[in-house]
Amino acid sequence: MIARDISTVRAAVPLARGVLVLGTLAFWEIAVRLAGNSDLIAPPAAIFRSLLTDILGDPDIRAAIALTLFEVVTAYALAVLVGLGLGLAIGWTHLGRRSAFPIILLLYSIPQVVLLPLFTLGFGIGPAAKIAFGFSHGIFPVLVNVVAGMRNVNPLYVRAAQSMGARPYDVVVNVMFPHMVPSFFTGLRLAMTMTLLGVILAELYVSTAGVGYYTRLFAETFDPSPLFALIGTLALMAIALNELVRTAERWFTRWKTA
Repeated sequence: MIARDISTVRAAVPLARGVLVLGTLAFWEIAVRLAGNSDLIAPPAAIFRSLLTDILGDPDIRAAIALTLFEVVTAYALAVLVGLGLGLAIGWTHLGRRSAFPIILLLYSIPQVVLLPLFTLGFGIGPAAKIAFGFSHGIFPVLVNVVAGMRNVNPLYVRAAQSMGARPYDVVVNVMFPHMVPSFFTGLRLAMTMTLLGVILAELYVSTAGVGYYTRLFAETFDPSPLFALIGTLALMAIALNELVRTAERWFTRWKTA
């Protein structure tokens, strides 16, 4: 009986989500048309038309979307690789955690946007500046969560593996990584969001290309339909990238359901 109820609920979840989304769009469409103010917000029908004509139909904007996606993926990959490496180095010993981790937390607390002029001076206004600024947003969630995950590893497991001749690589892969997987992938999801935020902020303020630049352009010209279409494109990009991270998490934690 309980299994049947659970399967019924799972089958009803997609339907409930679809009804919620369609209901929200219908309410949005009706409310905007009744208000009659198309200078501030566009109805979903107009946004969808603008997505097909103004966004996907414009080769310059398509190139801007591709550029932003490249910058986000590059910055995110660098943030994960560097954050994981530094996190393992800092969290490996008690001395490293006590000495370096407070400095990392201090740097993490600095609002990154105030450093944007420094990135502009160092990297210009091209893709390098946006990748570097996105990297500066994404590395800290990975680094902090890797160190936090390593603190949850029982030292007795590490000593037992080392006493049986395990190399440092074996200790990390077979002992530490399984224990820090939940914390690590929490950091990956946060890093994805923060990396996208960093790239878009850089494009908004110090760029003449990318989705952020066109978002600012449409906002300054009071053109809400392509503006909302671009925002929707960014939302879909973020959802797709986060789903990739969730898929990787399910693959690495498949032992939980084995």
